[in-house]
Amino acid sequence: MIPPSAFSSSPAPVAVRPRAPRVQRLLVVLTPIEQRDFLPDELETSLRACASHTIIVDASAFTEEQWRDYLFEHDPEVLIACWKTPPLPARLPPSLRYVCYLAGTVKKLVTRAHIESGLLVTNWGGAISRVVAEWAVFHILSCLRRATYWTLAMHTEGAWKSPCTETASLFGRRVGIHGFGMVARELVSLLQPFGTQISVFAPDVNAAVEKHWGVRAAPSLDALFRDNDIIVELAPLIPATINSVTERHLRLIRPGGVFVNIGRGAVVEQEGLLRVAREGKVLFGIDVFVEEPLPAESPLRGLRNVCLTPHLAGPTTDRRRDATDFALRNLAAYLAGTPLEAVITTEVYDAST
Repeated sequence: MIPPSAFSSSPAPVAVRPRAPRVQRLLVVLTPIEQRDFLPDELETSLRACASHTIIVDASAFTEEQWRDYLFEHDPEVLIACWKTPPLPARLPPSLRYVCYLAGTVKKLVTRAHIESGLLVTNWGGAISRVVAEWAVFHILSCLRRATYWTLAMHTEGAWKSPCTETASLFGRRVGIHGFGMVARELVSLLQPFGTQISVFAPDVNAAVEKHWGVRAAPSLDALFRDNDIIVELAPLIPATINSVTERHLRLIRPGGVFVNIGRGAVVEQEGLLRVAREGKVLFGIDVFVEEPLPAESPLRGLRNVCLTPHLAGPTTDRRRDATDFALRNLAAYLAGTPLEAVITTEVYDAST
């Protein structure tokens, strides 16, 4: 049984005790590229204003031992971290109270034991959800308009349309969404101008959710795939969802239908996906894979009914600043002792990808 929390948005905000007007020691550990994208000039200025003493250091400059020594030497109250920040040691420096993670899953940075010991950890929450949802719309439209086919054919074969050429529109289509977390909810909003009928399969979609979001709960995963023109895969990757979308589900999609996966590759049975994709009757938009980078020899490459992108859903380079804006709001809440958002509790940690 998949826990309802696995498909839903982040838990209720968590309050902390009021702190000093500013963080005493703030340590920012990002690579130069992360600094460029997450800390453009005005956001770096705002971040420094939150602390009495701020150090920004290159995350790639440390061995494991050097990182532990550096962390204890500077003993920060707050750590700003991102994808390339080295994992925290089992024993933490005495002053460290809050890890503000600018990205998504924190499992490579902190352990469950850290959280159990009282370390406050937040991530980017829903700050980048709209950008990820935007990529789902891109894949849907690319599939419906046969963009991969025409890109390859026009570039390599001098192709042009004929009177028999078929394409399709998103307007008025039936869309099914597997999972109903923050990205799925942003996708519902982005699809509104298209007048789509949206159904969702997720354990936490009840009558109140249906009414608020204007969606319908699908009675089963089979029904979601059978009754919709377009399926968007957004379920989290947890033990209960691995290979939960099988070849049988994909074969329930009618010819000309669309399957888009911008969630997690391992939710879908890969061999079954390949067999269905090779038949060419269903259009696929795939951004995530079990093995990443996708091997150069992957048989998915070159299939003209398959739109492939290299895990680009989000955040886009120009919108990584949204995660920092969110982090700044959480830092302000931390200092004021008001509720923080996107707090990683042990329950959230366990349900995370």
